[in-house]
Amino acid sequence: KLMVTIPVCREFIYSIEIKAIRDGEHLYDDYATMQFCANKLDKKDFFGKSDPFMVFYRSNEDGTFTICHKTEVVKNTLNPVWQPFSIPVRALCNGDYDRTIKVEIYDWDRDGSHDFIGEFTTSYKELCRGQSQLNIYEVVNAKKKIKKKRYINSGTVRLTSFLPFMCFRTQIHFTVAIDFTASNGNPSQSTSLHYMNPYQMNAYAMALKAVGEIIQDYDSDKMFPALGFGAKLPPDGRVSHEFPLNGNTENPYCNGIHGILEAYHQSLKTVQLYGPTNFAPVVNHVARYAAAFQDGSQYFVLLIITDGVISDMAQTKEAIVNAAKLPMSIIIVGVGQAEFDAMVELDGDDIRISSRGKLAERDIVQFVPFRDYMDRTGNHVLSMARLAKDVLAEIPDQLISYMKSRAIKPHPAPPPYSPGDKPQTNPV
Repeated sequence: KLMVTIPVCREFIYSIEIKAIRDGEHLYDDYATMQFCANKLDKKDFFGKSDPFMVFYRSNEDGTFTICHKTEVVKNTLNPVWQPFSIPVRALCNGDYDRTIKVEIYDWDRDGSHDFIGEFTTSYKELCRGQSQLNIYEVVNAKKKIKKKRYINSGTVRLTSFLPFMCFRTQIHFTVAIDFTASNGNPSQSTSLHYMNPYQMNAYAMALKAVGEIIQDYDSDKMFPALGFGAKLPPDGRVSHEFPLNGNTENPYCNGIHGILEAYHQSLKTVQLYGPTNFAPVVNHVARYAAAFQDGSQYFVLLIITDGVISDMAQTKEAIVNAAKLPMSIIIVGVGQAEFDAMVELDGDDIRISSRGKLAERDIVQFVPFRDYMDRTGNHVLSMARLAKDVLAEIPDQLISYMKSRAIKPHPAPPPYSPGDKPQTNPV
């Protein structure tokens, strides 16, 4: 069981915060809304100034850093004012208010080769002090500091506002569904999206790992039900459109992204890719669970990874229209080089999806083509940050739209943290 905290007013939300519920106890995290500006950043563009943006990282116990937010780009200025953004406190510091938060500043380039301007560190405890002299930071470029004796800094960043706000608290459940249809090609051939290459990951594994790690990063117990669809199963060769990747119909949960990948590779060895490509069964599969919890206490997200070919468009539209009444969202990640016209249609951003003349009550589908996030410059961190933002971009609004449609009111956020308070420890 997982819990998600979603703000009432979505202002540049980067992601959703998920945590485990232990022994039925509600463990609450609050959100913080903050805004930053900078002054006299380094000029990086030859014909202009700079196009700066910030990337926030949470420090981990092993000394590594995990990206947790990326701001928008402010064009052609050395004195940017970024928009306010809202982020779960746990995403920033994992419950430890003294934990280091690293912030890097880049100059955006169209080709993706963003120039590093500098960085600074802070903590949630420091940010809680709000707008003050204590929250003005020097931006330092270590390489530039070594090369130039008179180097002072690459500009300053100032926290201009810091506010807690009201939020929903809802348990959220992710289900992963993978396309095992023949349109993906024979896994034994190198042209297949499911190609079993012993030396590198295929397209599905790459997408699964990238998107799975985004979800996993905010999940305390890291247990996910994982399904496959469109394959013939042993021993009788029956076609299934909602089979458990681990082969256990009683317990389809996999332990983290590594568990899902292991079950996926094992399935490739045992099932036969077939068809047709029917989405409706996995949509209805998750919808059955969502239908049992319509009081706002739980919310369900189905992640479908597919090559974009679909055989049951009419049935899928009907399933989505029905699911739009339920506490449920669908994320579709497209792999391969297809046009994905059907997936764009299901997304419903331009035209609300309908079935038999009935419009969906709300937009619940987000489509993301994975190929758009394969950074050719090798800047994996920034490309995955952009992928993370877009994968989860619509979930907060979709959850809030469900709450509003059922007149479910938000809970007040916990009292703001006082710097004199004892730091919390990770409750999970």
